[in-house]
Amino acid sequence: MTASVERLLIVDDSPALLRSLSDVLSPRARHIETADCLATARALLRGFEPELLLLDVALPDGNAFDLLAELDGSRRTPAVIALSGSAGPCEGFRLAALGVREYLQKPITSAALAAAFDRALSRPPDLRPHLRAAVGHRPLKELEAEVRDVMVDEALMRARGSRRGAASLLSLSRQLLQHILRNRT
Repeated sequence: MTASVERLLIVDDSPALLRSLSDVLSPRARHIETADCLATARALLRGFEPELLLLDVALPDGNAFDLLAELDGSRRTPAVIALSGSAGPCEGFRLAALGVREYLQKPITSAALAAAFDRALSRPPDLRPHLRAAVGHRPLKELEAEVRDVMVDEALMRARGSRRGAASLLSLSRQLLQHILRNRT
């Protein structure tokens, strides 16, 4: 199955690669924005919420780590595919810890890009690094409540406010979802 998205943001400092990636992925994304530096990416992210972010690791005004650290849970966080011509294993581990779902070494082939695109969108993010980081800083009950609230809010947003749709996305009954919503603190 070929995955697709509504909104895609591509961040790379090479104009030729930006055009190439945009052309290759245009059949798989309804709306594509491109940025050649972090400043442009940040400006775009203020009003554009991509489902997928293709992000070069090294940029003229910073690196992927800077932008990934700024993507907080206050809005929908995109799936991320990191691209690099020079990042090593240490950077790869850091990227994974920050939620990057796929990593591609440059030069990139169309086949590798398509496979990474599908994998990044077909599996859920790995929550373990974030949960491990919370140990000793947040009580378990508080973390459970936050996870539940974030998942319910996201499901309601994706279902455009439909409780039946949100319950389906969460794999629970509409009655249980209504109970959760009534008992929010």
